[in-house]
Amino acid sequence: MPHIEIYTQDFCPYCVRAKALLQQKGVAFTEIDAPGGSAARVQARERSGGKTSVPQIFIDGKPVGGCDDIYALERAGRLDALFGK
Repeated sequence: MPHIEIYTQDFCPYCVRAKALLQQKGVAFTEIDAPGGSAARVQARERSGGKTSVPQIFIDGKPVGGCDDIYALERAGRLDALFGK
């Protein structure tokens, strides 16, 4: 199983949706609290190539984007392959 990390912040509906999809898929993930202005948010921006929004999702260290991105991968039938399924 790949290592999945998701940078989130409280009260973020996109973060809630992204986590729900990951949970629905039955994959374990590490959630990193990254409110605006925090060191974790800076780290997420640096790792994602400059994206400033949350959530930011990484699979085995590779940035895959945010909520809309993983839902697009799911609709295209490509998300499971990233999870090794």
